[in-house]
Amino acid sequence: MSSERVRWGILATGGIAAAFAADLVDLPDAEVVAVASRSEESAKTFAERFGIPRAYGEWGALAEDEDVDVVYVATPHSAHRAAAGLCLEAGRGVLCEKAFTLNAREAEELVALARRHGGFLMEAMWMYCNPLVRRLKALVDDGAIGEVRTVQADFGLAGPFPPSHRLRDPARGGGALLDLGVYPVSFAQLLLGEPSDVVARAVLSEEGVDLQTGALLSWESGALASVHCSISGGTPVSASVTGSEGRIDIPHGFFFPDRFVLHRDGRDPEEFTADPAAGPRNSLKHEAAEVMRALRAGETESPLVPLDGTLAVMRTLDAIRERIGVRYPGEGR
Repeated sequence: MSSERVRWGILATGGIAAAFAADLVDLPDAEVVAVASRSEESAKTFAERFGIPRAYGEWGALAEDEDVDVVYVATPHSAHRAAAGLCLEAGRGVLCEKAFTLNAREAEELVALARRHGGFLMEAMWMYCNPLVRRLKALVDDGAIGEVRTVQADFGLAGPFPPSHRLRDPARGGGALLDLGVYPVSFAQLLLGEPSDVVARAVLSEEGVDLQTGALLSWESGALASVHCSISGGTPVSASVTGSEGRIDIPHGFFFPDRFVLHRDGRDPEEFTADPAAGPRNSLKHEAAEVMRALRAGETESPLVPLDGTLAVMRTLDAIRERIGVRYPGEGR
């Protein structure tokens, strides 16, 4: 696969699936050829909306479609293991939404399955593919702020969400952590890797999911990260990285920023802004483009979103959940 169009299948028909399908339009070498849902009616409606030629009322039919090169899995994360596994078993490449799975065990199973079959697998951590986030990471890696000492990041939504909402449903992996907290945790680990220790506290709902969670991550280097997520209060969705020789601030929308400010000791602040030519700041096309680049290069995973990094994030999320007492159905106590 060197120059031809990449043929996509989309598994699920919710809001994020619609956003992804719409953003693929900006990639002329991408083609959505099939969509699947557990509801045939939902699949057909989605297909008509986006001009997709085939609609399936079951996941297996999409997985077995030989015309599909890669499947974007956009189900709730409680179904990621089953949906992505089905596609990998059938020989399809997979881009799987985050949180990657419910827990690290399921993530390890998917990664092992992909590696056993030699198939492509990537977490849809679009933040890692964002051009401005990549610029920030390059600056940090090049020592622009010296040795990283602290990372702070938050993501909270005001709500309120009723008990019937998926964010309150344990059976669908509800709570703030897996849906929103995955971003602050992934941001910290993008810069520092897997932490050596985790401390966490949370406020839980009557259903047993976290309404808000705060965690302190620490590394043997002495670095610390303070991360917070909430479905009961809106937060700035900001981030800051402090080093021994300076600081980088992202004032809003840290996982899809329009700008960040570099403060270096003894220098005027430097502002870095998103390139308007790269498209809307909330575009998912960058992760799709990275998938297609990797497929054409014959790679089974992306260096921007490596599977070992995804596994490390899932281990941290597991550690946080263990400390706050959140367990999902079937996981045990």
